[in-house]
Amino acid sequence: MATGIEHPRDLPTPDLPDEPHPALDAAIEPTEPRETGLDKVVFGVTAVVSLAFLVWGFLSTDSLAEASGSGLAWTMRNTGWLFVLTSSAFVVFVIWLALGKFGNIPLGRDDEEPEFRTVSWVAMMFSAGMGIGLMFYGVSEPVTHFVTPPPGTGEAGNTEAAQHAMATTMFHWTLHPWAIYAVVGLAVAYGVYRKGRLQLISSAFEPLLGRHAHGLGGKAIDMFAIFATLFGSATSLGLGALQIESGLQIVAGLGDTGNGVLVGIIAVLTAAFVLSAVSGVAKGIQWLSNINMVLAVALALFVFVVGPTVFILNLVPTSIGSYVADLPMMAARTAAEGDEVSSWLSTWTVFYWAWWLSWTPFVGMFIARISRGRTIRQFVTGVLLVPSMISVVWFCIFGGAAMDLQQAGTDIAGAGGLENQLFSTLDAYPLATVSSIVVMVLVGIFFVSGADAASIVMGSLSERGTIHPSRPTVIFWGVATGAVAAVMLLVGGADALSGLQTITVIAALPFVLIMIGLAVALVKDLAQDPRVVRRKYAIEAVEAAVITGVTEHGDDFVLSVEKGEVDEGTVDEDRVDEDDLETVRR
Repeated sequence: MATGIEHPRDLPTPDLPDEPHPALDAAIEPTEPRETGLDKVVFGVTAVVSLAFLVWGFLSTDSLAEASGSGLAWTMRNTGWLFVLTSSAFVVFVIWLALGKFGNIPLGRDDEEPEFRTVSWVAMMFSAGMGIGLMFYGVSEPVTHFVTPPPGTGEAGNTEAAQHAMATTMFHWTLHPWAIYAVVGLAVAYGVYRKGRLQLISSAFEPLLGRHAHGLGGKAIDMFAIFATLFGSATSLGLGALQIESGLQIVAGLGDTGNGVLVGIIAVLTAAFVLSAVSGVAKGIQWLSNINMVLAVALALFVFVVGPTVFILNLVPTSIGSYVADLPMMAARTAAEGDEVSSWLSTWTVFYWAWWLSWTPFVGMFIARISRGRTIRQFVTGVLLVPSMISVVWFCIFGGAAMDLQQAGTDIAGAGGLENQLFSTLDAYPLATVSSIVVMVLVGIFFVSGADAASIVMGSLSERGTIHPSRPTVIFWGVATGAVAAVMLLVGGADALSGLQTITVIAALPFVLIMIGLAVALVKDLAQDPRVVRRKYAIEAVEAAVITGVTEHGDDFVLSVEKGEVDEGTVDEDRVDEDDLETVRR
């Protein structure tokens, strides 16, 4: 008895004249676009809009600040729930992919080995994903939530303030952001290394849009991806500039430096990451990521040893347990709980979700670039769990040290802005000047290692998905990122951080909808994977053969594989040649 199965819808791919059988390993090499050079529509529109934003910001900062404030209010009032709901949904989605029938599908050929060693893979992924944020918020977020508890966690000074503070911090920095990154990373890596598609966000929409993924609809998707990347990277550059400025004030005794020094710091960091970006992944990002990982581990070990070691050790299991216990409540917070909660969300949770979403195009594409050869289960396990556990340890060390000092009478929370609090914590321990210099070096390199990846990705999106975008395009987006960061800081005025947060939330909104479509397209793609098709063939064929064998021979029978006739109606004969189909015959 021949067993048939519906042929999956397989979109045409470049340089693949003969369509392979759907049950066979169909992975091909990623292709360069047939048309080279700039995509005039994608680059032209995004460049013009970006330049218009810069002109607006430099010539009329007050009006841009007013418009962005109104935009934030509208976004929080009407779409805050969307950020909250989708972020948690992505966590469930990627775990379902890893644990389900798609988990063993490789991001490449069936027998392909991972391209990068696991240590380097984790280091590059972690540095690109959130390195600079850990430096900025490692002390400030736990100690802020400790002194001013989040909504619904009690009054200031309550006995469980430390647990709730750490739980809220874990909520913002562990599973949720990395699940968001994983969705884009999986969709792009699967399409590039398993289907031979171009390295574009729009190409991942081929299962939904077909040829239209390469038309105006696809170009619009890539343009939104560029905008999200531009503003997300600019936010990180702004945070880094604020923290380096704070470090210079403390170490060099500069006093109040003003916007001039901030702009200078941004210019230096921008030049550094442009130079790193044009050197390529192997020479630039991997080298910087490995150096920074060593420095970050050394700094964390130093604080762990000289700080409240036992308190930190106790805080690790307590933080994980509090995170699990508080997760339903934290995931359900929305503006429906009142204006106070809405304001808190725009400063913390929704800002974070928007920031992660704005980083997603380039972090996801970068993770995809370095993850060839890993299975979906390995990918999700590495992307979701390893950085999350590192974040837990990091925040327990630095947040624990700060909360311990706060309890002992040192006012870390009141030590100026958020950017000052890490330096105030280090000042309480030996070698404060040396450790503060290490922090500034870490912030600079963390940003360079993440932002050079962003400029390369924006260049790739501007040049039809080429893996090696031209240097002028990369440099343009690198300089644009620095300029946008300067405008965002100016919009915030005296509270520069608020300008970064406001514009980030607004810029990330369109990409939420793109992410939802991306998840749907990925599932449709995976449902047609050769491994899934083979499993369907195997189940149907073996089940029919066993029934026949038991019926005709009892327990004494064996199975053999031979060519068989295809039952009419079971296979689309226009798409599959009968001679290519092997089945188990009775």
